[in-house]
Amino acid sequence: MGKNNILKTIPVDQAVGMTIAHDMTEIIPGKSKGPAFKKGHQVSARDICHLMRMGKNNLYVLDLDDTQVHEDDAVFELAAALAGPGVEFSAQPHEGKLELRAAYPGLFKVDAEALTDFNMIQDVMAAAIHTNTPVSKNQSLAATRAIPLVIDRSELDRAVALAKTRYPVFSVKMFNPLKIRLAIVGNEVYDGLIQDRFQAIVEEKAAALGAEILEVAFLPDNQEKITQQINDYLQKDTDIIITTGGMSVDPDDVTKEGIQAAGFDRVHYSSAVLPGAMFLLGYKGKTAIMGLPACGLYHRTTIFDLIFPRLMAGETPGARDLASLGHGGLCLNCKVCRYPQCPFGKAV
Repeated sequence: MGKNNILKTIPVDQAVGMTIAHDMTEIIPGKSKGPAFKKGHQVSARDICHLMRMGKNNLYVLDLDDTQVHEDDAVFELAAALAGPGVEFSAQPHEGKLELRAAYPGLFKVDAEALTDFNMIQDVMAAAIHTNTPVSKNQSLAATRAIPLVIDRSELDRAVALAKTRYPVFSVKMFNPLKIRLAIVGNEVYDGLIQDRFQAIVEEKAAALGAEILEVAFLPDNQEKITQQINDYLQKDTDIIITTGGMSVDPDDVTKEGIQAAGFDRVHYSSAVLPGAMFLLGYKGKTAIMGLPACGLYHRTTIFDLIFPRLMAGETPGARDLASLGHGGLCLNCKVCRYPQCPFGKAV
């Protein structure tokens, strides 16, 4: 059905007493952009001059049948179909759009292929931040809307059905209260030649996700002692073990061998990320282990910031996940770090 069949045009100077059919945006350059008149507003005589200053010579009055849906009604159906666990949306559309927000802190997940298929439907759209982004409560995640003022019921139903079939297109995985223990490896720290800085870095990043480090051990570059400490942590019902140091190619760097000797049979060494190429990720039963290279001391954001939130959300990334991070895995070392509001780690 054509646009002219559902919209009646009323000259502004004859619109007193008429009800506005959609939000009417006013742009004041350099100051503001937003709806000057909301859908449902009844036009009064004093509104006429304001509308004319906005360049509005005519107003629309809707004449809908059962096969047509106004944008403000359609967007609720779209948002409800797209929103999975941990995603909520407001009760009031803004200029035809609804914003989806995080119901709690966690890891934002997007089914990117489903989102693309959804956006292939001509009269609807949705846009989101990147998948695998750590988010805080009430953080903006996505927004959706119907493109035309009035959408055909058949097109709306098709979009809703697709989103429901691929449920959830958007979701937030809650961070778990995991038991985390830290082992700081290096002769220079163990012998007191330099002061450790890794502990504070790891504790700060864990706290940002609502976690804490339960225990910290300082170890020399000795494979047997590293293995012994890791086994001790395993006996204490530990969910994540983090080691720092000893991950490069120097003869004294034996942390990887110490981890393997502790029985971590699924060990992935190296990632397609800079900084963080000499990263280790392994699993033994329900326990994950991360070996952090020294780059974590000199760069604010590294491979650790990409993998740690996924472990906290209950995921078990593997070798292909580490390899796929190559697309977006180059940190630009900006003077002011904006992560996660930047391209780092944002593979499509």
